[in-house]
Amino acid sequence: MYTSKTFRAKEEEEVFLEINAVAKLQPDIRKVFLADGNPMALSTKRLLKILAAIKEAFPKVRSVSTYSLPSNLISKSVEELKELKEAGLKLVYVGIESGDDEVLTMINKGETFASTAEGLIKAKGAGIKLSVIILNGVAGKKYSKQHATNSARLLNLIQPEFASVLVLSFPFGIERYKQKFNGEYVPMTIIELLQEMEEFISNTELESTIFRSNHASNYLVLSGILLRDKAQFLEQLHFAITNPKIAGLRAEWQRGL
Repeated sequence: MYTSKTFRAKEEEEVFLEINAVAKLQPDIRKVFLADGNPMALSTKRLLKILAAIKEAFPKVRSVSTYSLPSNLISKSVEELKELKEAGLKLVYVGIESGDDEVLTMINKGETFASTAEGLIKAKGAGIKLSVIILNGVAGKKYSKQHATNSARLLNLIQPEFASVLVLSFPFGIERYKQKFNGEYVPMTIIELLQEMEEFISNTELESTIFRSNHASNYLVLSGILLRDKAQFLEQLHFAITNPKIAGLRAEWQRGL
Protein backbone atom coordinates (compact mmCIF):
# COMPACT_ATOMS: atom_id res chain seq x y z
CA MET A 1 0.00 0.00 0.00
CA TYR A 2 2.74 2.46 0.93
CA THR A 3 5.51 1.35 -1.42
CA SER A 4 4.99 4.44 -3.56
CA LYS A 5 5.23 6.81 -0.59
CA THR A 6 8.06 7.96 1.64
CA PHE A 7 7.30 7.92 5.34
CA ARG A 8 7.69 11.16 7.24
CA ALA A 9 6.34 12.37 10.56
CA LYS A 10 4.17 15.47 10.32
CA GLU A 11 5.13 18.48 12.34
CA GLU A 12 3.28 18.68 15.67
CA GLU A 13 1.65 21.98 14.78
CA GLU A 14 0.33 20.50 11.55
CA VAL A 15 -1.28 17.63 13.45
CA PHE A 16 -2.86 19.92 16.04
CA LEU A 17 -4.28 22.15 13.31
CA GLU A 18 -5.89 19.13 11.66
CA ILE A 19 -7.40 17.97 14.95
CA ASN A 20 -8.88 21.38 15.67
CA ALA A 21 -10.19 21.79 12.12
CA VAL A 22 -12.08 18.51 12.31
CA ALA A 23 -13.36 19.32 15.79
CA LYS A 24 -15.01 22.49 14.48
CA LEU A 25 -16.94 20.40 11.95
CA GLN A 26 -17.68 17.32 14.07
CA PRO A 27 -17.17 18.03 17.77
CA ASP A 28 -19.14 14.97 18.93
CA ILE A 29 -16.83 12.33 17.46
CA ARG A 30 -16.47 9.32 19.76
CA LYS A 31 -13.82 7.26 17.94
CA VAL A 32 -10.58 8.47 16.38
CA PHE A 33 -8.14 6.60 14.17
CA LEU A 34 -4.57 7.88 13.92
CA ALA A 35 -3.40 7.70 10.32
CA ASP A 36 -1.57 7.21 8.05
CA GLY A 37 1.01 4.46 7.84
CA ASN A 38 2.87 4.14 11.13
CA PRO A 39 2.05 6.58 13.93
CA MET A 40 3.51 4.26 16.58
CA ALA A 41 6.95 5.05 15.18
CA LEU A 42 6.62 8.40 16.97
CA SER A 43 8.04 8.82 20.44
CA THR A 44 5.74 8.17 23.37
CA LYS A 45 6.09 11.83 24.35
CA ARG A 46 4.75 13.01 20.98
CA LEU A 47 1.96 10.46 20.98
CA LEU A 48 0.84 11.52 24.45
CA LYS A 49 0.66 15.15 23.28
CA ILE A 50 -1.48 14.11 20.31
CA LEU A 51 -3.78 12.01 22.49
CA ALA A 52 -4.17 14.91 24.92
CA ALA A 53 -5.06 17.24 22.04
CA ILE A 54 -7.66 14.76 20.80
CA LYS A 55 -9.21 14.47 24.25
CA GLU A 56 -9.40 18.25 24.55
CA ALA A 57 -10.85 18.76 21.06
CA PHE A 58 -13.33 15.88 21.26
CA PRO A 59 -14.69 15.69 24.83
CA LYS A 60 -16.97 12.75 23.91
CA VAL A 61 -14.21 10.60 22.44
CA ARG A 62 -14.19 7.08 23.89
CA SER A 63 -11.28 5.44 22.12
CA VAL A 64 -8.36 6.05 19.80
CA SER A 65 -6.88 3.38 17.54
CA THR A 66 -4.01 3.17 15.07
CA TYR A 67 -1.82 0.91 12.97
CA SER A 68 1.38 -0.48 14.43
CA LEU A 69 4.26 -2.75 13.57
CA PRO A 70 5.25 -5.34 16.19
CA SER A 71 8.70 -3.76 16.26
CA ASN A 72 7.17 -0.42 17.26
CA LEU A 73 5.52 -2.08 20.23
CA ILE A 74 8.74 -3.83 21.20
CA SER A 75 10.60 -0.50 21.16
CA LYS A 76 8.32 0.95 23.83
CA SER A 77 8.38 -0.13 27.45
CA VAL A 78 5.35 -1.68 29.10
CA GLU A 79 5.07 1.48 31.19
CA GLU A 80 4.98 3.63 28.03
CA LEU A 81 2.32 1.42 26.47
CA LYS A 82 0.26 1.65 29.64
CA GLU A 83 0.58 5.44 29.54
CA LEU A 84 -0.68 5.48 25.96
CA LYS A 85 -3.57 3.22 26.88
CA GLU A 86 -4.57 5.43 29.81
CA ALA A 87 -4.35 8.48 27.52
CA GLY A 88 -6.92 6.92 25.19
CA LEU A 89 -5.13 4.51 22.83
CA LYS A 90 -7.36 1.46 23.21
CA LEU A 91 -6.71 -0.57 20.04
CA VAL A 92 -3.89 -1.25 17.57
CA TYR A 93 -4.28 -2.82 14.14
CA VAL A 94 -1.40 -5.03 13.05
CA GLY A 95 -0.95 -6.47 9.58
CA ILE A 96 0.67 -9.75 10.59
CA GLU A 97 0.23 -11.09 7.02
CA SER A 98 1.70 -14.48 7.98
CA GLY A 99 3.02 -16.40 10.94
CA ASP A 100 5.53 -18.31 8.85
CA ASP A 101 9.12 -17.07 9.04
CA GLU A 102 10.01 -18.28 5.55
CA VAL A 103 7.09 -16.41 4.02
CA LEU A 104 7.76 -13.29 6.10
CA THR A 105 11.33 -13.25 4.81
CA MET A 106 10.25 -13.61 1.19
CA ILE A 107 7.75 -10.75 1.38
CA ASN A 108 10.32 -8.61 3.21
CA LYS A 109 7.98 -7.97 6.11
CA GLY A 110 10.77 -7.11 8.53
CA GLU A 111 9.19 -9.20 11.29
CA THR A 112 9.34 -12.80 12.44
CA PHE A 113 7.01 -15.14 14.30
CA ALA A 114 8.96 -14.35 17.47
CA SER A 115 9.06 -10.55 17.06
CA THR A 116 5.36 -10.42 16.21
CA ALA A 117 4.43 -12.49 19.23
CA GLU A 118 6.70 -10.43 21.50
CA GLY A 119 5.33 -7.06 20.38
CA LEU A 120 1.67 -8.02 20.47
CA ILE A 121 1.80 -9.86 23.77
CA LYS A 122 3.56 -6.82 25.23
CA ALA A 123 0.80 -4.48 24.04
CA LYS A 124 -1.90 -6.80 25.31
CA GLY A 125 -0.16 -6.96 28.67
CA ALA A 126 -0.42 -3.17 28.82
CA GLY A 127 -4.18 -3.38 28.28
CA ILE A 128 -4.24 -2.39 24.60
CA LYS A 129 -6.59 -4.46 22.45
CA LEU A 130 -5.34 -6.12 19.27
CA SER A 131 -6.85 -6.41 15.80
CA VAL A 132 -4.68 -8.53 13.51
CA ILE A 133 -4.79 -9.22 9.79
CA ILE A 134 -3.74 -12.37 7.94
CA LEU A 135 -3.35 -12.42 4.13
CA ASN A 136 -4.99 -15.34 2.35
CA GLY A 137 -2.85 -16.35 -0.64
CA VAL A 138 0.22 -14.34 0.37
CA ALA A 139 2.42 -17.45 0.28
CA GLY A 140 1.16 -18.93 -2.97
CA LYS A 141 0.34 -22.58 -3.55
CA LYS A 142 3.79 -23.96 -2.67
CA TYR A 143 3.94 -22.42 0.82
CA SER A 144 0.20 -22.36 1.54
CA LYS A 145 0.04 -25.08 4.20
CA GLN A 146 2.92 -23.77 6.30
CA HIS A 147 1.53 -20.25 6.01
CA ALA A 148 -1.90 -21.38 7.22
CA THR A 149 -0.71 -23.57 10.08
CA ASN A 150 1.93 -21.16 11.40
CA SER A 151 -0.43 -18.18 11.14
CA ALA A 152 -2.94 -20.10 13.26
CA ARG A 153 -0.17 -21.03 15.70
CA LEU A 154 0.80 -17.37 16.06
CA LEU A 155 -2.77 -16.26 16.73
CA ASN A 156 -3.20 -19.06 19.25
CA LEU A 157 -0.24 -17.64 21.14
CA ILE A 158 -1.38 -14.02 20.96
CA GLN A 159 -5.16 -14.51 21.49
CA PRO A 160 -6.09 -11.18 19.84
CA GLU A 161 -9.46 -9.58 20.49
CA PHE A 162 -10.08 -9.23 16.76
CA ALA A 163 -8.76 -11.05 13.69
CA SER A 164 -9.55 -10.77 10.01
CA VAL A 165 -8.45 -12.36 6.76
CA LEU A 166 -7.99 -10.45 3.50
CA VAL A 167 -7.18 -11.99 0.12
CA LEU A 168 -3.91 -10.94 -1.47
CA SER A 169 -4.19 -8.62 -4.47
CA PHE A 170 -1.54 -7.43 -6.92
CA PRO A 171 -1.75 -3.62 -7.34
CA PHE A 172 1.63 -3.58 -9.11
CA GLY A 173 1.08 -6.77 -11.09
CA ILE A 174 1.62 -10.41 -10.28
CA GLU A 175 4.99 -10.61 -12.06
CA ARG A 176 6.46 -8.03 -9.71
CA TYR A 177 5.14 -9.96 -6.73
CA LYS A 178 6.63 -13.22 -8.00
CA GLN A 179 10.10 -11.67 -7.78
CA LYS A 180 9.85 -11.82 -3.99
CA PHE A 181 9.72 -15.61 -4.19
CA ASN A 182 12.53 -16.08 -6.71
CA GLY A 183 9.98 -17.30 -9.22
CA GLU A 184 8.50 -19.84 -6.80
CA TYR A 185 5.24 -18.02 -6.19
CA VAL A 186 2.34 -20.02 -7.68
CA PRO A 187 -0.98 -18.11 -7.80
CA MET A 188 -3.91 -19.81 -6.13
CA THR A 189 -7.36 -20.56 -7.48
CA ILE A 190 -10.45 -19.55 -5.53
CA ILE A 191 -10.87 -23.13 -4.32
CA GLU A 192 -7.24 -23.25 -3.16
CA LEU A 193 -7.70 -19.96 -1.29
CA LEU A 194 -10.72 -21.43 0.47
CA GLN A 195 -8.77 -24.60 1.30
CA GLU A 196 -6.05 -22.44 2.84
CA MET A 197 -8.69 -20.69 4.94
CA GLU A 198 -10.02 -24.07 6.00
CA GLU A 199 -6.52 -25.16 7.04
CA PHE A 200 -5.98 -21.93 8.95
CA ILE A 201 -9.27 -22.00 10.86
CA SER A 202 -9.04 -25.72 11.63
CA ASN A 203 -5.72 -25.07 13.40
CA THR A 204 -6.93 -22.14 15.50
CA GLU A 205 -7.41 -22.53 19.23
CA LEU A 206 -8.81 -19.11 20.03
CA GLU A 207 -10.89 -18.47 23.11
CA SER A 208 -13.02 -15.45 22.19
CA THR A 209 -11.51 -13.73 19.15
CA ILE A 210 -14.00 -11.87 16.96
CA PHE A 211 -13.22 -13.13 13.46
CA ARG A 212 -14.24 -11.71 10.09
CA SER A 213 -13.50 -12.27 6.41
CA ASN A 214 -15.87 -9.56 5.19
CA HIS A 215 -13.34 -7.28 3.49
CA ALA A 216 -14.11 -6.58 -0.18
CA SER A 217 -11.22 -8.83 -1.24
CA ASN A 218 -12.77 -11.98 0.24
CA TYR A 219 -14.73 -14.47 -1.84
CA LEU A 220 -16.54 -15.99 1.15
CA VAL A 221 -17.81 -13.86 4.01
CA LEU A 222 -17.42 -15.29 7.50
CA SER A 223 -18.26 -13.41 10.66
CA GLY A 224 -18.44 -14.64 14.22
CA ILE A 225 -16.41 -15.64 17.24
CA LEU A 226 -13.70 -18.25 17.49
CA LEU A 227 -13.97 -20.73 19.30
CA ARG A 228 -17.78 -20.52 19.39
CA ASP A 229 -18.34 -20.48 15.62
CA LYS A 230 -15.37 -22.57 14.49
CA ALA A 231 -17.42 -25.63 13.47
CA GLN A 232 -19.86 -23.43 11.56
CA PHE A 233 -17.04 -21.68 9.70
CA LEU A 234 -15.52 -25.02 8.70
CA GLU A 235 -18.92 -26.24 7.47
CA GLN A 236 -19.35 -23.09 5.37
CA LEU A 237 -15.88 -23.48 3.91
CA HIS A 238 -16.36 -27.18 3.13
CA PHE A 239 -19.64 -26.43 1.39
CA ALA A 240 -18.08 -23.61 -0.63
CA ILE A 241 -15.14 -25.81 -1.65
CA THR A 242 -17.37 -28.68 -2.77
CA ASN A 243 -20.23 -26.58 -4.16
CA PRO A 244 -18.66 -23.31 -5.37
CA LYS A 245 -21.40 -22.51 -7.88
CA ILE A 246 -24.15 -22.38 -5.27
CA ALA A 247 -22.17 -21.23 -2.23
CA GLY A 248 -22.80 -17.53 -2.74
CA LEU A 249 -19.17 -16.67 -3.41
CA ARG A 250 -18.49 -13.12 -4.48
CA ALA A 251 -17.99 -12.61 -8.19
CA GLU A 252 -14.88 -10.67 -9.24
CA TRP A 253 -16.92 -7.55 -9.99
CA GLN A 254 -18.36 -7.65 -6.46
CA ARG A 255 -14.95 -7.61 -4.80
CA GLY A 256 -14.41 -3.91 -5.60
CA LEU A 257 -10.65 -4.10 -6.01
